[in-house]
Amino acid sequence: MLVQHPAAANRAIEHALDLASTFDADLHVLYVVDTRRYGESALAELETAVADLKEQGEGILRNTEAQADIDMTTEIRSGRPHDQIGEYAEEIHADLLVIGNRCLGAGGEIGSTAERVVRYVDRPVITARISDYYESITILDSRT
Repeated sequence: MLVQHPAAANRAIEHALDLASTFDADLHVLYVVDTRRYGESALAELETAVADLKEQGEGILRNTEAQADIDMTTEIRSGRPHDQIGEYAEEIHADLLVIGNRCLGAGGEIGSTAERVVRYVDRPVITARISDYYESITILDSRT
């Protein structure tokens, strides 16, 4: 998941909440601070920027928890979004991934992070098309 503006995640969040509620599933919401654009060393020097991104993520996760009528697990990670999503999905044995899609590919197709998740993460994926946002959020749904 990439860092994102809170209002932009609504569609993916709604899908994940509906699915988790319908199937009585555990809901895991993951926020990844995307460090691939800058590299860990560049971001390490910009501790304030990293802290701001993590704070933004905490706010998004708090808002998601506040709008949900089900229990959920939240987590913040840093790194390459598709790698972190794949690792987390494997750790929690996720049955399904719901990911926001910026549609920034050529011609408005699936964006690069969503495409990498679909191609390389060994889990079913639902992409929720989200327009008009800065970055993206990923929601992982895991049934136990």
